[in-house]
Amino acid sequence: MIQKPSAIAWRDIGVPLAVLFAALALWEALVRWKNIPPYILPAPSVILAKLIEDRELLFSSLLVTLGVTFEALVVATISGVALALLIAQSKWLERALLPFAITLQVTPIIAIAPLLLVYLQPGNAVLVCAFLVAFFPILSNTSLGLASVDFGLRDLFDLYRASPWQKLIYLRLPSALPQFLAGLRIGGGLALIGAIVAELAAGASGQGTGLAYRIVEAGFRLDIPRMFAALALISLSGLAIYGALAALSYVLLRGWHESARAQDE
Repeated sequence: MIQKPSAIAWRDIGVPLAVLFAALALWEALVRWKNIPPYILPAPSVILAKLIEDRELLFSSLLVTLGVTFEALVVATISGVALALLIAQSKWLERALLPFAITLQVTPIIAIAPLLLVYLQPGNAVLVCAFLVAFFPILSNTSLGLASVDFGLRDLFDLYRASPWQKLIYLRLPSALPQFLAGLRIGGGLALIGAIVAELAAGASGQGTGLAYRIVEAGFRLDIPRMFAALALISLSGLAIYGALAALSYVLLRGWHESARAQDE
């Protein structure tokens, strides 16, 4: 049965917001009931007040972090799709290049960030870290999509003597689109995580202006409400990135792919 758009919006947005507000209310009540000081656990109202008080500083740092995140995501998307197309054309390239991509993915980014800070400027090091963690999900998902073409459709294109270019444009790319969008959603969140991790490493050395640097700075000053305010902005940014990419996936897949059509049921 097809539900009305209003019912879908209430299910997808209203219910999570209701649970969030209930959790915040419980948090507020617990802090007030136990009389917990703000330097141990600030109440949501205290965090909101600090967010308003330091809005210029925190939001300017947020823009720096988001700028790095989106730049890394764009570079990871272009390079990941390009490499996936190359790998799809040759098994030799897949055998030669894929192990290096896997090595970059399985190496903890927290271990790479301090090394990159030695060789690169702090801003470039943060960008490279964010790129590294976002690159592999886009590459692997796109490669899987390009390789997951229906054999019946492939035989049909061969029957009509389609050129390799026509097979790529009209068969392989549309087949790979759902997998690519799934990788993009994962890569968007990981790009933010990579930027935050690199900023933490840069902030520990006294460099950087991003939001994670403000967390490190607030930790040194024992300004716990500011730490929670910065953390709240990071969480909201991650939700916004995922929501925007999920909406993009729904728009591109709506009407022809099962994953998008199932959301309307």
